[in-house]
Amino acid sequence: MTSLSTDLSTDPGPPPSMVERMTLIMDAFAGRSARLTLEDVARRTRLPRSTAHRILDQLVRLDWLDHTSSGYGLGRRALGLGGGGGGHGEIREAAAPLLHELQLNTGLVAHLAVLDGADVHYLDKAGGRSARSVPTRVGGRSPAHATALGRAILAWLAPERAHALVGDPGSLHQELHRIRQRRGLAFERGDCFPGVTSVAAAIRGPRGPLAAISLAGDSRAPLERVAPLVADAARQAARALAPAPEAPHRGRAPELRLLTTGRDRAR
Repeated sequence: MTSLSTDLSTDPGPPPSMVERMTLIMDAFAGRSARLTLEDVARRTRLPRSTAHRILDQLVRLDWLDHTSSGYGLGRRALGLGGGGGGHGEIREAAAPLLHELQLNTGLVAHLAVLDGADVHYLDKAGGRSARSVPTRVGGRSPAHATALGRAILAWLAPERAHALVGDPGSLHQELHRIRQRRGLAFERGDCFPGVTSVAAAIRGPRGPLAAISLAGDSRAPLERVAPLVADAARQAARALAPAPEAPHRGRAPELRLLTTGRDRAR
């Protein structure tokens, strides 16, 4: 993990390009539901307050951010990147409160991701003050086979599909088997990001895995202790996404049965 302290004697100062400054501000929002004040943005980006305010106003006007009484957050355009189709908006909406509950209860960094080819695509991240300790970002990608998120999803795919996506190394095949034996819990210790460990579980639908939720932290993170919380959050998200049961059909046949019963009683 990189230290946030900076030697002022070598500090290059704010980036000169407007595009770079806007990118710096967008990167300050660690997750879909993150809310930041103007002071938060200025502190995280190290931009002058007046500069940050001017750029924030422009991003709000262009729908990259929104602004409410609780602060600034990602807007319609930012949330739409990489999320068109596939029900990603619905998945994010179902999982967002669960991610924040996980983060608040554990102090670890919570993620939501979907499988996209051989990668996982991060849809959301809730990290609080710990967000910078895990080098992931909303909209970013990581190799599925190297992450707990990806392995949790791959474990519930048909073997031939998993093979087509990431190949069939013996060690991965054995790990996916172990994940299924652990009722879907996948662990990863420094395979994707050095010093970062995580535990994940898939959000499963009737036709297979839809996404996965994880908690991540440094090597001291109590993964075994928080694993049941991750599994429970994945189950809650799956229930929230399950289609509502159809109402019983009330056609002519039930009506006739009721009428017949009435005649029988009259006799």
